Amino acid sequence: MDIFKKCFEFQEVEKAKELGYYPYFHPVSSAEDTEVVVDGRTLIMLGSNNYLGLTTHPYTKKKGQKAIEKYGTGSCGSRFLNGTLDIHEELEAELAKFVGKQKALVFSTGYQTNLGIMSALLGRHDVVVLDKWDHASIVDGTKLGQSHVLRFKHNDMQHLERILKAIPEERGILIVVDGVFSMEGDIADVPTLVKLKEEYGARLMIDDAHSIGILGKTGAGTAEHFGLTREVDLIMCTFSKSFASIGGFVAGEEKVIEYIKHLARPMIFSAALPPAQVAVAQASLEIIKRDTERRENLWKNTKFWQEGLKELGFNIGDTKTPIVPVLIGDDVKTFMFWKKLMEYGTYANPVITPAVPPGRQLIRTSVMATHTIEQLQRALNSFEKAGKELHII
Repeated sequence: MDIFKKCFEFQEVEKAKELGYYPYFHPVSSAEDTEVVVDGRTLIMLGSNNYLGLTTHPYTKKKGQKAIEKYGTGSCGSRFLNGTLDIHEELEAELAKFVGKQKALVFSTGYQTNLGIMSALLGRHDVVVLDKWDHASIVDGTKLGQSHVLRFKHNDMQHLERILKAIPEERGILIVVDGVFSMEGDIADVPTLVKLKEEYGARLMIDDAHSIGILGKTGAGTAEHFGLTREVDLIMCTFSKSFASIGGFVAGEEKVIEYIKHLARPMIFSAALPPAQVAVAQASLEIIKRDTERRENLWKNTKFWQEGLKELGFNIGDTKTPIVPVLIGDDVKTFMFWKKLMEYGTYANPVITPAVPPGRQLIRTSVMATHTIEQLQRALNSFEKAGKELHII
């Protein structure tokens, strides 16, 4: 048997392209902004995680350029050996202070951050308990950790408690949830999670990839949003959303972060985050802390977009954030809707099973602070036209 046999028999992509319904890997030939150029056409961007619109901010670009001038384009080594720069440690100190923890640790990607946390902390005698809608990087990280994995129904605290009750007392327990769930935009029930983790002697980690910069009085994320920063043990976040960069970090007690730092395989065996990306993340953090008007505008746009879709008759689920799903419920119709939106000038993301449960296939939209109301209204017009043509509304 040729190991490549499966590759030559893989026909799904070719079929989708022939039918005109292939939605992936469409190159953007402009900056990732409120409008983008795809195949020579200008489209309203509603498929980005650039929530605060900082990828094109003059200050973030200037800081990135200056970092290249001083440090070059890369470190060519892992953080463990020659790759740690002074700005890595400066950023870590700033992040820890911002999210209210003793220490933070920066990784080269958000995906590696979760793999690093899990692979370092989890062992064969530990139990990790996940929300069924947790991000794939969390799930993959648990496989590296070789622990026993249990999953509870999405945001179902009664189911979680039944699981926790059945775990032997001698097992170490880590509960891991997304702060804001990336496909449907709903928020984790952190108050109940804290109550349960304290009752059953567990630790709680929140993946705040889609929360920091957005939720909380200062934008410090889900724990701050609920006033439970001290009670949440680990806060993780990526730089590829509000921070307009790439990379990620985890923050918590100093001893715990030091342990992860010296045992996380993605930290030890990957090259360090390049200086320009560190500087952009630093610059973005500065803007998040000082520019509250930007976050206020994000929420104003979010309200306009959510209400507009609901008034048209679309089902947007239980979202409470700038991530706004449009529930379709069928794979083929989701792709058809995506194609219509592209034709009418709007870029959004089709999400089908297994990324979402059967019956919850959707178009994932996400609003930016820098969208204008006029742009959002044009996007609503395209949604209305496509929705009526496909009998979704």
